[in-house]
Amino acid sequence: MGIFDGLKRDKKAEETIALEEIENTEQPNQSVVDEGFFETDVEDVEVVEREVNHVIQEVSPRKIKPYSKKKPVKHAIGQTKVLAIINQKGGVGKSTTAINLAAALGEMKKQVLLVDLDPQGNSSSGLGIEKSQVEHCIYDALLNGVPLEEVIIPDVCEGLDLVPATINLAGAEVELVSEMARENRLKDIIGCLRGKYDYVFIDCPPSLGLLTVNALVAADKLLIPIQCEFYALEGVTKLLDSMKRVKSVLNPSLETFGVLLTMHDGRTTLSRQVADEVRGYFGKGVFDTVIPRSVKLSEAPSFGQPITEYDPNGKGAQSYIELAKEVISRG
Repeated sequence: MGIFDGLKRDKKAEETIALEEIENTEQPNQSVVDEGFFETDVEDVEVVEREVNHVIQEVSPRKIKPYSKKKPVKHAIGQTKVLAIINQKGGVGKSTTAINLAAALGEMKKQVLLVDLDPQGNSSSGLGIEKSQVEHCIYDALLNGVPLEEVIIPDVCEGLDLVPATINLAGAEVELVSEMARENRLKDIIGCLRGKYDYVFIDCPPSLGLLTVNALVAADKLLIPIQCEFYALEGVTKLLDSMKRVKSVLNPSLETFGVLLTMHDGRTTLSRQVADEVRGYFGKGVFDTVIPRSVKLSEAPSFGQPITEYDPNGKGAQSYIELAKEVISRG
């Protein structure tokens, strides 16, 4: 049975259930309407909105301190591994993986640097950084010669430092075109930090422009998140072709570190079939750990916390902890 057969069967079942629900639904009688049923619903909604606004007001941004105030490292740093978290398709869990994998490794006593290279700045906001308070971002390091130490925000979580991104980065694609050695800018910047971190993760934008090329040149290996949905493998072939071109010309040591299945729902035939398709295509390159679809994983960024802080005992946190163990075991 192919992937399309499972999709059609799931869709047909959903349509049947929806039809039965419509047929069995009773219309509210006039007496219920007259008794102010809908007014009560409006009041309930207003109460919920007040509670949500109260929660949002309680979520304060993380304090930004200079790199000179970074906590001392308590273990010897080995060889720094630079991994680009990349997929040209958007919405596959790149930033979610960047934040939570980095935080999980930090809690395992590793020193981790997360470089937000996406103009949307989701990794920055997902870690509670208020962008309006950021003095320098990765744009300044790439194009204005600002030393990376002046850009890094240390200790945003245990063992985790951040190079933030702001909307200024949106213009970098155009500005880099006329620059000398434009593909090597990020590599040169990160090079001075080798030996100071166990892992450097680069959260890439969902495109194959100059920013992504910079990440491909700077990285030792690629970590590719793929969501367990219908268009899972769309665009991955182009990404691998780009990787091969960069490897042949600019970065001969570039390899794929691993493929991560995200947004997996074991209850659906579609998720299981997509997982099988991906494992059949990439073989042992696919991580054993699978990231489940989780409401808590979606909520955590709005609180400016990684899932290991927001819901440490949930299935989302446990899956990223298991992934961190796999990343360490792969060396």
